Amino acid sequence: MEKRIGTIIIGIENRQEAPSVNAIISKHSDIVIGRLGLPRSEGMNLINLVVEGTTDEIGSLTGQLGKLDGIEVKSAVLKQVRS
Repeated sequence: MEKRIGTIIIGIENRQEAPSVNAIISKHSDIVIGRLGLPRSEGMNLINLVVEGTTDEIGSLTGQLGKLDGIEVKSAVLKQVRS
């Protein structure tokens, strides 16, 4: 399957889910090529990931994150990565 580059933004409203979010990201660390955390004193904390993987791998990561309570996930994926 062809690899793609994408970005995933994770909004964390429920801070008690942060350990679960980190565990899922760690489980998929082989496709994560960049991570930026934006803690905020008020409102939603944000994590932005840059990923490179198949659509199945990226979908698995976003799907697992999206099942958590108080977590919002959005992703965008570019066309095929050239070798």
